[in-house]
Amino acid sequence: MLYYLFTYLDQQFNFPGAGVFQYLSFRAGAAITLSLLIAAVYGRQIIDRLRKLQIGEEIRDLGLEGQMQKRGTPTMGGFIILASLVFPTLLFAKLTNVYIVLLLVSTVWTGLIGFIDDYIKVFKKNKEGLQGKFKVVGQVGLGLIVGLTLYFNEHVKIRVYKPGLINTSIGQVEYGAYQDIKSMSTTVPFLKNNDFNYTSLLPDFIPDEYTWILYVAIVIFIVTAVSNGANITDGIDGLAAGTSVIIGLTLGVFAYLSNNKPFSQYLSIMYIPNSGEMVIFCAAFVGACIGFLWYNSYPAQVFMGDTGSLMLGSIIAVLALATRKELLIPIVCGIFLVELVSVIMQVSYFRYTKRRYGEGRRIFLMSPLHHHFQKKGYHEAKIVTRFWIVAIILAVISLVTLKLR
Repeated sequence: MLYYLFTYLDQQFNFPGAGVFQYLSFRAGAAITLSLLIAAVYGRQIIDRLRKLQIGEEIRDLGLEGQMQKRGTPTMGGFIILASLVFPTLLFAKLTNVYIVLLLVSTVWTGLIGFIDDYIKVFKKNKEGLQGKFKVVGQVGLGLIVGLTLYFNEHVKIRVYKPGLINTSIGQVEYGAYQDIKSMSTTVPFLKNNDFNYTSLLPDFIPDEYTWILYVAIVIFIVTAVSNGANITDGIDGLAAGTSVIIGLTLGVFAYLSNNKPFSQYLSIMYIPNSGEMVIFCAAFVGACIGFLWYNSYPAQVFMGDTGSLMLGSIIAVLALATRKELLIPIVCGIFLVELVSVIMQVSYFRYTKRRYGEGRRIFLMSPLHHHFQKKGYHEAKIVTRFWIVAIILAVISLVTLKLR
């Protein structure tokens, strides 16, 4: 909103300083600063309100050290992230930008699903919360919205530069002719000619115009997987929020480079028109998560609940899809992936061995993976710190893929 106000003031009245809102760097800095302030200032008020409403976490005794001491800690703290993220985005981003609209819809959509789940757990005293099938329906619904928008919206394009040079007084320079086209291409890491079009996955007997069905199905899978991965990772103080900060920073770099002509050409990556606005959202996202960590770091004063964890995963999935880096998700979101896979492996192996031997056996002492290390006697603060270190390494590897081919 402020972007439009100050743009008007600059154009109509030449208002001093108003032109600074045209700079992406200024608006990103303002967004992260405001999101931090909102989380820091109003986070305590939200926590006190949650405590007054007796919205406390019901802890199941899993035999983990220090677990039962957390009983009654306020949950639904995802509202802190939600408020700290949405308001700066509304103030500093271009609200007509298709990517910003899509990210805001994703934030509110999965935040609502998570809220319903937490509401059932807290107020209905049902520890299982919202049934899994209803969560999946909500995630599939979001996947449909995201997939159909990215495929059919006329503003979602990539820019193709036409090769050519012209002679000038300072020598030969690129003349910069380009064309914005609709394309379902994405980026394949570690390959030199790394553009991959989803149309190539279709069998020869299926016309290309049906690519949208395949693409939407892939988007649904990615949104559901990353959202659930973040949800499972949110098991000990600060783990999901801190990991999301690292991932958000990485995807913010991708968004910036994808909307910068010199960098995109130098790195041979897709130029995605209007994707730079996602830097504003990423800045607010990172600021909101860091601000939430102020209260969620060990020992946590508040838990984000599904209100926050499902929302974080869906945002990250949409950011990766919008920047056409979804094939990097196994690397950049490696922590989420490992946590999710550890649960799948544990459950599958337990059922298999129970059916075959009459007694269920386990691969890990407990799943998700962070609980396995807790069972081994590691303090949860050490586990979180080491998971963050691994997340940073994975983020560096993801950024290195821009040049390492």
